Amino acid sequence: MIGLTKEHIVAEPGFNRWKIPPASMAIHLCIGSVYAWSIFNPALVRVHGVAASAADDWTLSQVVWIFTVAIVCLGLSAAVAGRWLERVGPRLVGTVAAFCWGGGFIIGGFGILTHQLWLLYLGYGVIGGCGLGLGYVSPVSTLIHWFPDRRGMAAGMAIMGFGGGAMIGAPLKEFLIRSFYRAPDYLGPVADVVLKTEAGRRFADVSGRLAEVVVVGANDVGQMLVQGPAGVYVAGTGRTGVAQAFFVLGIVYFVVMLFAAFSYRVPPDGWKPKHWDEPRHEKSARGLISSRDVAIDRAVRTPQFYLLWIVLCFNVSAGIGVLGVAKTMITDIFGSTLPDIVDARFAATYVLMISVFNMVGRFFWASASDYLGRQNTYSVFFVLGIVLYLAVPFSAYRMSVAPAVVWLVVFYAVTMIIFTMYGGGFATIPAYLADLFGTRFVGGIHGRLLTAWSVAGVLGPWAITWFRERSVLSGIHDLAMQVDPQRFREAFGAPFSQLDTLVQNNVVTIAGLMECAPPGTVDPSSTLYNSTMYLMAALLGLALIANLMVRPVAGKHHFTE
Repeated sequence: MIGLTKEHIVAEPGFNRWKIPPASMAIHLCIGSVYAWSIFNPALVRVHGVAASAADDWTLSQVVWIFTVAIVCLGLSAAVAGRWLERVGPRLVGTVAAFCWGGGFIIGGFGILTHQLWLLYLGYGVIGGCGLGLGYVSPVSTLIHWFPDRRGMAAGMAIMGFGGGAMIGAPLKEFLIRSFYRAPDYLGPVADVVLKTEAGRRFADVSGRLAEVVVVGANDVGQMLVQGPAGVYVAGTGRTGVAQAFFVLGIVYFVVMLFAAFSYRVPPDGWKPKHWDEPRHEKSARGLISSRDVAIDRAVRTPQFYLLWIVLCFNVSAGIGVLGVAKTMITDIFGSTLPDIVDARFAATYVLMISVFNMVGRFFWASASDYLGRQNTYSVFFVLGIVLYLAVPFSAYRMSVAPAVVWLVVFYAVTMIIFTMYGGGFATIPAYLADLFGTRFVGGIHGRLLTAWSVAGVLGPWAITWFRERSVLSGIHDLAMQVDPQRFREAFGAPFSQLDTLVQNNVVTIAGLMECAPPGTVDPSSTLYNSTMYLMAALLGLALIANLMVRPVAGKHHFTE
């Protein structure tokens, strides 16, 4: 362990503390690419069909849960790593994070190639998720120790890279997927191909044998990974390129994170920056800044810890579910009404912009909290967030009854503001903890608090996928009732009585039914996420109450040598 442990990386006298933020940001930019997970979704649900989802392909809810498992493992590993970090230092923790995050991608890539979903869960979700947690905590307490005079700014610098990881990761993932993509065999327009439906699957004659096929309708062309003509494609031919993208990303992230981890240094015991003696802006924080430390085990027994746990959990739940399906969500809401604008590239750019605002919000709000106070800053998050989450279903409703670009603009602006506060919540919480519990054990306390992220990583994606699936099934059944039975049979090769089987095998979709529906039928796609947004607004209301209940830590909990 020579050269890796804490005692071997103590900075020499005169060390420039501004050398630490770039290394911290490099690691967080790598692991922050998890926020661009939704870029993988369209490819992962088409691994077999490529042009469209085939019967044997994974569903959206199945692949979204991989993101959830990664976030759960992030929180759990951070809870364990916080105490370990205080003992061994950030370099060793960062090195292990590099092996886990890079190796998780490699294992996940093999899972995609062999179409073994459990291997993708193990690699990216469990092993990669542990890398996320280790990489996340390694720079936070380090920077707070280096910048005790700017706790909020220090936490913002440490964590802004995590929010910005998708800014680099999203276009990089899109580029790699497109680079390795190979189109499946094209049989021709639907009118020129004799299709047969058996057990809810579509087949066609290919060189004298029946082969499973997928049908891409006119409404589905814009959602193809790489646009091609509408018509019939042979399933099992071509490739999405997502497995190859996993391999490249794993190697790149491992190298960058390893280099950054070896750049870490820790300050000597008792070190303080020049011209600084006491915490700043104590008055603006309403007395919540303490000069006394609280040990890790003692901190988790205080009501303040659990109030902040609720604050973080509900704030994260309100945003992380949207992050997991961001690309799919904007396509669902606006893809059918504004197909010339909201295509696959537009959706990928939307994910990129989420990362930009997420990153900017982390630094802006964390720095602002040095002046506003942490409690006041979170109150702004929750009051404004409730209004904005309620604005999302309103804009979606207006889009469904009177389609116009202005509602896309409203939706875009509202969600970008939401994600500045989502990122700001993450970046401000370490400083909030340092204010209440002191800086000495803040790394370990922060790690324990990140278990709230694990719970939110389940709650948010579960809510958004469960409500979406209910809305999709309801929308499909409502639309199917409006389609002429003969037209239904002609379009899908089976009678209406087989609707559930056809839906299960990805043959019948909302987009396909809209092509058969009578003129003037309202597309339900824009309202698929309304229920989720109402739930998120309610969670923010509960978080607001918890935040307002936070008071200074009682003296009986303070650490004594």
